Parts: sequence; C-alpha cells; structure tokens
Amino acid sequence: MGNYFSFERFIYVFPKIISNVSVNFHIVFWSMLLGTILAVFVAVLRLKRIPVIGQILGVYISFMRGTPLLVQMMIAFYGIPIVFGSLFMNAFGINLNRIEPVIFVEIAIILNEGAFLGEIFRGAITSVPYIQTEAGYSIGMTGAQTFTRIVLPQAFKVAIPHYGVDLVGVFQNTSLVFTLGVVDILGKAKTLGAATGHTLEGYVAATVIYITFSLLLKGAFILIEKKLAD
Repeated sequence: MGNYFSFERFIYVFPKIISNVSVNFHIVFWSMLLGTILAVFVAVLRLKRIPVIGQILGVYISFMRGTPLLVQMMIAFYGIPIVFGSLFMNAFGINLNRIEPVIFVEIAIILNEGAFLGEIFRGAITSVPYIQTEAGYSIGMTGAQTFTRIVLPQAFKVAIPHYGVDLVGVFQNTSLVFTLGVVDILGKAKTLGAATGHTLEGYVAATVIYITFSLLLKGAFILIEKKLAD
C-alpha cells in the first residue's frame, strides 16, 4: 500500500488510541446504568396506562426512537445550557457552558436508552403469563412482591438477549461523541491523524478496537444467556 498505510505507524498509534477506550467505557457504564433505571420506570408507567403520563411517555419514546442519536446529542449539548443555564447559575452557581461535553453526551444516551430499553422491558414483562401473577397473589404476596419476585426474574431472562445487543450498540455509538469534542477512541485517532498527517493507521486501529470489544461483549452475553438457560 506504499505510503498510504504503514504497519510501523499502526504499531505506534495503536497503544495511544486504545488508552482512550476508558472514555468509551465510562460513557457506556453510566449511560447503561442510569438508562436501565429510567427504562424500568418507563416500562412500568407504560404498563400502568396512567392518563396524561402515558401520552407524554408515548411522545418521548417516539421522539427518541425517531431521531438519530447524534441529533439528540447535539440538542443536549447546545440546548440544555440555553434552557437551564440561568436556573443552574442562580440556584447552584453552576455554569453549564463550562460542563465537560461528555456529561451532555451521557445525558443524551441515558434518555435514548430509557426509551429503547423501556420498550424492551415492557415487552419482556408482558411476555410473562398473567397466571404467574395470579399464583403470587394466591400465596399472599402483594403486587410489589409478585412483580419483583416472580414477574421480574422471568422478564429478565426474556430481555437479556436484547439487552446485550443494545449494550453493544451503545458501545459502538460512542464513536459519535468525538463530534462534540470528547476525545475517545475515534477522537484520539483523528487527533493523531491531524498531528502526523497519516490518518488511515489510526482509523484502522480504532476499527480493530471496536470490533474486538464488541465481540467480547457479545460473547459475554452469550455466556450469560447459556447460564440462565441451564
């Protein structure tokens, strides 16, 4: 490939790029943790079919599922400081314009996951036969006990394959965050490319890293699925 690609340059940039994978995993961890908590509330509230709240959640889910994640990140990054800037400054003395971009990225992904996982959890919960709930009531369990001890564990088994696919998708979607100035894997590859004048090696390194960790995450969830099936 001549001067277009050098294996020596690839070896040089690879450790520098993979050192930034912690940024991607930081985003994935907090986004999935808080997004999962939000999704549980969204799923339960949707199942309750509470007037007004149900309609609001329907609009929220439609927006999150109908717009690109990058657009949602842009709205969070530029919109939150404009809408809530004065409130946070007056109430807490916090200047939102000085908040790290990664925070707005995580807010966008959390809200996105709340919608997507909420629908996954809702489908998983409704897949549990109602006779299971009746069985809980018949032995004196309350509604909350029946849900947490009988329905939720069964719904978890149904949801886990979809959850694994979603988690891998979130990891891959972190490749968008460099557009907002977050120096993640792809951001580091772009920075090194600009500094050295050779971009291909950095992007190939980023590709290898994304593929490797995606396969590892996928494999981990396959093992979890097999464990739960035993």
